[in-house]
Amino acid sequence: MSAGKIAAQCAHASINAWRKSGKITRGLWRAEGEKKVVLRAKDEKHLIELKNMADRSNLPAVLIRDAGRTEIPRGTITCLGIGPAREKNIDKITGSLPLLK
Repeated sequence: MSAGKIAAQCAHASINAWRKSGKITRGLWRAEGEKKVVLRAKDEKHLIELKNMADRSNLPAVLIRDAGRTEIPRGTITCLGIGPAREKNIDKITGSLPLLK
């Protein structure tokens, strides 16, 4: 995916995960500066595994599937949004992933 496509998919993930979180959590996240971190997963299978881990941990999490209008086929899993939530809880799932470069 191009850099612009990645940015758009990350935005979709961030907004949709935010929508799944509670009002109090959203307020705390906003007050703390709305931290976002973009990491790299191995592949679609890995994203699904991470989503399942987030679900088991009761964290707001959303897989993003592309609409297929531009660069990649419709239904391709492109991104996973997790949080907002406590950093330590998210790190239990994502702490070993490298930053996206």
